[in-house]
Amino acid sequence: MSEAILEIRHLSKSFGSHSVLKDIDFDVRPGDVTSIIGASGSGKSTLLRCINLLETPSSGEIRYHGSVITGPGVDAAKYRSHVGMVFQSFNLFNNMTVLENCMVGQIKVLKKSREEAKEKAMYYLDKVGMVPYINARPRQISGGQKQRVAIARALAMDPEVLLFDEPTSALDPEMVGEVLNVMQQLAEDGMTMLVVTHEMAFARDVSKRVVYMNDGVICEEGTPEEIFGDPKKQETRDFLSRFRREG
Repeated sequence: MSEAILEIRHLSKSFGSHSVLKDIDFDVRPGDVTSIIGASGSGKSTLLRCINLLETPSSGEIRYHGSVITGPGVDAAKYRSHVGMVFQSFNLFNNMTVLENCMVGQIKVLKKSREEAKEKAMYYLDKVGMVPYINARPRQISGGQKQRVAIARALAMDPEVLLFDEPTSALDPEMVGEVLNVMQQLAEDGMTMLVVTHEMAFARDVSKRVVYMNDGVICEEGTPEEIFGDPKKQETRDFLSRFRREG
């Protein structure tokens, strides 16, 4: 088995007296597509924000290729260039064009020349079908298009892992498919992805592993066949029962 890119060990996070994550343990290995599912408020997004160092864990550690990145003195910007994140609210710069949004991180963090950054940005904008909109500002494009730009921006940093925090939840239903199609293509291309999602069909059909979280803990994890076909825990069965009736 290949060495883990990320190792999460005994990770906990509290906000005041409210414990959001409790003793989380799992690994992210090269080529894995791991979907994290669970009810709203179960800690899924907080887990992703801890992994991306947007939140500081209360205890436990995260290792990137064996090095602890949750201690003092870590270059968060450099780490995030390897472990990128796509947010549900896109987080594009409204004062920049689509193309500039995909260039700025490469220039500022990776120290690439404008020519290099543009070439890479165009490559990934083409991959997500957004080249016709390179001169548009975020306010001029749809939510689905904004999310595709956000994915291209993250890919342009050449990340080893991409984190997706409910990337379709802010989209109108007719735009969800265009973003999921891009994500499915990335999975087929071998991109290592950690996806917090309410899209159960994506979790079932595209993931290699599914993690079900409930009340701040990992309740159950396994292959999609195990989690969707034969869940061991009653909580998992209850959560999936509505989806399984619909599916």
